[in-house]
Parts: sequence; structure tokens; C-alpha cells
Amino acid sequence: MALDITTFDNKRGGNPFFKAAGHPLAARAMPALLAELAAAGPVALYDPLGCAGDLAALYDLSGLEVEGVYVQDLDDLGKSRLGQATRPITDLPSARIGALWLLAFDAERPLEQIRHLIPAGAQVESLARLRLPEAMLSQPRWYLSGINFATNFAFFRDAEGQHTRLVTADYWSGYGAKAPALWACLFDEAGATLAEWWEDWPAPGGTIEIDSAALRARFGLGPFTGQLFLHVCGIAGHDVVKYALDTYGDGAEALSCTHDANAWPSDHYAGLPAPRAGERVLLWVQNSHPAPIPAGGLGLNLMGQDETAWLERPLPAFATLALDTRDLLPEAAWPQQLEVQAGKHMVRPRYEVVAENGRRRIAHVNVERADLKPDPRIPELANLMGKGYILSAPLLPPERFRTSALPTPMARSQATLPLAALVYDSEGQEVARKTLGCLPRSHETALELDELLNGASLDGAGPNGAEGAWGHVELVYDFSEGGEADGWLHAIFRYEDRRSGHAAETSFGAHMFNSVLTYKGEPQSYAGRPPGLSTRLFLRLGPPPVDAFCHLIYPASTPWHASSATRLTLHDRDGAEVATTEVAIPCGGSLLWRVSETFEAEALARAAGGYVIIRDLTCRLFGYHGLMHGETSFSMDHMFGF
Repeated sequence: MALDITTFDNKRGGNPFFKAAGHPLAARAMPALLAELAAAGPVALYDPLGCAGDLAALYDLSGLEVEGVYVQDLDDLGKSRLGQATRPITDLPSARIGALWLLAFDAERPLEQIRHLIPAGAQVESLARLRLPEAMLSQPRWYLSGINFATNFAFFRDAEGQHTRLVTADYWSGYGAKAPALWACLFDEAGATLAEWWEDWPAPGGTIEIDSAALRARFGLGPFTGQLFLHVCGIAGHDVVKYALDTYGDGAEALSCTHDANAWPSDHYAGLPAPRAGERVLLWVQNSHPAPIPAGGLGLNLMGQDETAWLERPLPAFATLALDTRDLLPEAAWPQQLEVQAGKHMVRPRYEVVAENGRRRIAHVNVERADLKPDPRIPELANLMGKGYILSAPLLPPERFRTSALPTPMARSQATLPLAALVYDSEGQEVARKTLGCLPRSHETALELDELLNGASLDGAGPNGAEGAWGHVELVYDFSEGGEADGWLHAIFRYEDRRSGHAAETSFGAHMFNSVLTYKGEPQSYAGRPPGLSTRLFLRLGPPPVDAFCHLIYPASTPWHASSATRLTLHDRDGAEVATTEVAIPCGGSLLWRVSETFEAEALARAAGGYVIIRDLTCRLFGYHGLMHGETSFSMDHMFGF
């Protein structure tokens, strides 16, 4: 029941065809086109790009009388498309058809090539009928350029006292974009369009903010739960739409955050925690396509088990459903974890944990890769790459916060997780270590950092330490008890405030950090060839009285510079620099800081609605960001950069 479309290949990157064909504006134009083709009589499909299958997965073509599917490349000849063996386009003159449908958006040239082959009187159509307006294209000459489809989805809700705020910045102007613009479309729970608009674009580098409460006032909307579709147009350099997504409430007790949805739908996702006693875990199923999700098209299974419980109800195009995981797997309980059989029906979904006390937290699952196999070279890399792959996460001050970690298999072939956990204080000194052994795929091992620390101090001040001391934890491969590794190491990190009972969680994957040697594209670089040895991270400011905080970690696979040379630059909502300060983080250490304690009050007042850019040209830092609402609530997720 998986959607038979090509979305992303780890060697070739993303396939923009499904974004172009499934765009909400294209979906509106398709019914009229299909109706005209159906009325014309038998239709010949000319498929020079091999996209007929993807198109049929997104739209119901059963109303067409398909006379044949024709191809140009002889290597495609005789292959099955739409249930027919393909024929050479040179056979077209003998076809008895009422219409020819060219399956291409850039239609002029391929039509000129075959115009002499088209039977007399046949109506000629193409996918050009579905093209977006020229003003929405960054590269009009090549419609299926990825840069034309910088699109993404965001969970969006304004109901029952819960609100949503999306924040990002214009980073495309920094890549040379002359006139970027943002088109947005808000869908309700049933997939109907509630509103669409062009967002006011800021000055170059300025803040972009979309707030659910403001949308209700602007468009006269009632309560809603659905998804926000984003299309950034006129861009350059970077076709990924990144954002921070805060969920907040009428009261200070409601606060959580997550980030961009990863716009490439996948067959499988993992990193979905089972609920603890007194909790519900809601998987927000949000259809990313104009094709409905059929009954049985999505399911859950316990990690490491093949038996899947399927959702036996359909979900309309672009619709949203809060799936209580206990409805499908009633016996699943933390520290078990679940796999999502997603069938490419949705971009990376969020989940929401709802506690008995009403507190909520939102996080996301991650793409479970099917292309990775165990890499026998990883155990041999220690002599050259030191720690190799590192998955680092904050250890917030233990006197106030309880920290848990749940390692997560994140590749379909991953049968074992040979791991060790290392704890460091803020200066980079190791204070605790534990070998987790060779965990099976179905393991139920949650690492409690309280137990691992066992009274060890994070600040050298004695067995209890001073309140406010922090550090970080690193998960690394440990083959002392055998096992295999693939480099795609992930974990869920959960943080609970001992005072308020509020919680937050996040998940991410391992990378190699700060080594001049490279292995399979690591240390990862976002601009140019690896290794990536510099940092640019985005930290949005919180609206008063909420204070933004950041935990920067300086992991190193091999010995690197003794300390970082990190610059924190405060920007206002128009992107102008307001203030700058520099900090030094010891190699292997970390820095936990608040915006209110780092910049003067006068500078923060001028920067209201802005952000901080964290820049370092000497090393790659890994960061986590969040908001703190006094002693009442907090949020946290890993950071992103552009």
C-alpha cells in the first residue's frame, strides 16, 4: 500500500517531480485536465521522462481510456507502465486516439520533436497545464530544477488554547537571491484549504514569523488543527526550507518546539517512543500529497518485530489525523519504541506526548534508511578517526533536570547497536563512562544519566556539585562485545524538569566532527567538499518574558583546537547586527547560555523579534536551542544552520 513515487535517493538527492506534480496549485488544476482528456476519447501517453508511474500514484487516472504508453529511450521499451508494455514513440502515427498527453512540464521541445508523428485531429496536452505561475519559479527555464521547489510542511494548530509559531530568516539573500517570496497555504484537519497568501517578505536577512493566532485574526478563522504548506520562491543557493516551530499555550505551562519537517517523504520512520504510564503518544499523520492515504496504507510495529498494526481508515489529500499509538499497539510501553510504516505518504511527521497533568511536548521521528548496510570498516577506523561517529546531546544541570537517552535503530538492516555512553563536564573532562554492550534491534534500554553519573560532579566542586553545572553526553560505537555499525546512529534524548514536571525531547543522528581526514562525506559539510570544520547556527529569540537558551557542544573525533573561537551575533528582525560577543568552548566541552545573560537589555530591546547567529570558522559545533519560561516550562530541540 506504499505510494509508488520516487522522492529521494542518497546518491542523486531529491526528485522534484513529485513536488511539482503534487503541489497544491497543481492539484487544483489537475481535475479539469483529466476531465478534458477523458472526454476526448482514447488517450496516448508520451512518457519521455519516465514519470507516468509517479503521476498515477498521485492522481486517479482510471477515468482515462489509455490507448498506449509511448517512450523515447530504447532502454525503456517494453517496460510496464500503467499496466501496459511501453511502445516506441515512432509507433504513434498508427494510434487511433482522441488525445495525446505529453508527460512533461517543459513541453515545447519534446512536442516539436514528435509533431510529425501526432495523428491528425488529436488534441494535444501536456503537464504544462499544471505549471506554477512564472513568478513562483526561481529558474523558469528548467521547471524541474530543485531550486524551483523549495517547499515544506509544518504542523500547525490553533485550538483548545494551543498555538503555533513558525520562525526562520531570509537566508537565501545571502546566497545571492534578488527577490525571494513566500507563498503559504493552510490546510485544515480534513485537507480543505483554510487560507492562502503571500507572506510579507522582510529585508535581506530579516526574520520570517507566522503565528497561528495571528492567522485566525487575519482571515477570520475558527479553531483549526492541520498543516501549513510553504513554498519559498525566487531563491538561490539553498533549496531546503528550514524553520523553528514553537507550540505555546494561553498559559505558561504549554511550551514545546521542533523544527523543519524534512521535505522528502520516506517509506519508514523510527524514533517514535511508546508511552509511559499516564501518557498518550499521538502520531500526527499529515498527508503530504493530493492522493488519499488508503485504509491500511499506514501502520506501526514494535521495533525489531515484523508484525504490523495497520490504520484501517483512509485519510484525504492533505488531511491531518492525531493517531493515538495505543489504538494500534495498546500494550506498547516505554522504553519500547515504534517504527512507522509510512509508505511515502507524508514528510517526516511529528509526535506529541500528552501527560496526565496536561503538559505536552512535541518532537519528530527520523527517516529510517533502507539503503544502508553494516560497514565493516567502521571498527577499523579508530586508529585514524579516533572516536569516529559521535552522537552528542546536552546534560542539563542535573540538580534541576533529569536526562534520559534511548538509542534508536535507524536503518532497516541494523540488527545490533554496539554502544558506549561517555559523560563530559563543561570543560571537556570525562566524568563517567558506561559500555551498553551489543544491544539488539528490539532492545528496551533507556539510559538514565542520574544512574550513570552516580553522584559524580560536573564542576569539580565535590560529590554534589553546584546547582547550574552542566555537561554533555556522547554515544559512540563500542565493539568490545561485538556487533556491527553503519554510521547512522540515532537516539531520543528526554529532559524532565524536577521542579515543574515539564518535559522536552529531541532526537538526532551521529556525525564525525573536527577531523581533517574524511570518510564517506564526514565530517559533513553544507557548503563545498568535506570536511566541514566551521559553524553557522540559527537561534530565534523568544517573545518576552520567554528567554531563549542554547547549549553548544564542541565534539571532536580526533584532537582539534584547544578551544573554539565562537562569535554570537545578535540581529534585529530586519537582519541588522545589533551586538556581538565572543566565547571560547574547550575542545570536548560545552557551553550552556541564555540570551538574557549574554547581551545587554538595551541591545535585546532593539533586537526584539530577531535572532542570534552562532558562527565559528575554526571548528564544527553541535547545538541545541530552546525557550525558558521562568520556573514554569521550557522547550528544547537540536539546532539548524544555513
